[in-house]
Amino acid sequence: QVQLVETGGGLVQAGGSLRLSCAPSGTIFSIAAMGWYRQAPGKQRELVAALTSFGTTNYADSVKGRFTISGDTTKTTVYLEMNSLKPEDTAVYYCYARGFGGSYHWGQGTQVTVSS
Repeated sequence: QVQLVETGGGLVQAGGSLRLSCAPSGTIFSIAAMGWYRQAPGKQRELVAALTSFGTTNYADSVKGRFTISGDTTKTTVYLEMNSLKPEDTAVYYCYARGFGGSYHWGQGTQVTVSS
């Protein structure tokens, strides 16, 4: 089964920046949307940002103005530029791709740690 591969996580100081990338291990067709979820210890997974095949984007209120999602759903690639990082952004970040038929592909997750 084709999986998504995330890169770009790491440790950064508060106020710093990171860029996450996500690409498939093979070919995935008919992607309606891609994006990023995150899950912090003891918390539920939350949607951070999403990009549709029409080019529309949406963001969690907590990251608006700091994070930018970009990519190409026809190539199943998506990026997340994260600026002005805060300790509360610390989490495992998961890339996903949703097909027009409702199926999902997920990445294995990449750790982002923001130190104060």
